Amino acid sequence: MLFLILSVICSVTVGVIFKIARNYQIPTTQIIAFNYAFALVLCYLFFSPDLSILDASSPWSVFISLGILLPSVFLFLAASIKYMGIVKTDAAQRLSLIISILGAWVIFGEQFNTLKLIALLIGFPALLLILNKSTENKENKWIYPAIVLIGFGIIDLFFKQIALNSTVSFTTSLFVIFLISLVIMLLYNCYELFSGKAKMNFKSIIFGGLVGIFNFGNILFYLKAHKAFSENPSTVFAGMNMGVIIIGTLVGVFVFKEKITKWNVIGLLMALLAIVFIVVSQLK
Repeated sequence: MLFLILSVICSVTVGVIFKIARNYQIPTTQIIAFNYAFALVLCYLFFSPDLSILDASSPWSVFISLGILLPSVFLFLAASIKYMGIVKTDAAQRLSLIISILGAWVIFGEQFNTLKLIALLIGFPALLLILNKSTENKENKWIYPAIVLIGFGIIDLFFKQIALNSTVSFTTSLFVIFLISLVIMLLYNCYELFSGKAKMNFKSIIFGGLVGIFNFGNILFYLKAHKAFSENPSTVFAGMNMGVIIIGTLVGVFVFKEKITKWNVIGLLMALLAIVFIVVSQLK
């Protein structure tokens, strides 16, 4: 459970950094690119990934899929924030739990016990209540949050496959995925710079570095959590999503002085209860 808690903390920190970066008008694409550069270096320095074990039998389809999906969904996340607002985008990202849970049942054949079913029945409306906030954005481009929801759900399932792979270590897998993501973002940023759509902002190196450090920690601990709960992927799926929302909401209230409604408070209490049921179900 420690790995899951650490992953949640790292995930929330990444969101806080992005929120602060908006005040400096730094292009999100540049932050994402430097994020993968720093994460790649950290992965190499701390774990010395053994690339010699990679061959034709390695899960290249999963590597390439994640390498493309991770930066792509980040870009759609930025577009969703622009057109639909942070609230609806955050709701879409966390409600990707639906895709993850369904995948655990359909793809991995996980059997749910009564406690876990109760937790999910409490957790889904809890997520909706926590994210039940008003917005002044009148745009109606639902394609962006829809892609965010589906994208993060699929990413969760791919990471589960990486965690279960026994031929390639997860640290080597991380290195390959980060490298693919970095190449894609470098190409995209080069296109923006040479086409005149964006200018280089050197503050993006600082913010990208911070995001890279915590993004690296988030994914690393997330994979470790999946290994620890290899027979119960829904435990990680649910705990991660609900944990991020709870801590993220608390940070928003006490650090950024954001207002929450009584429905948000009820949702928080329901989410806490759901997590208790998940933990107890894991001990059974």
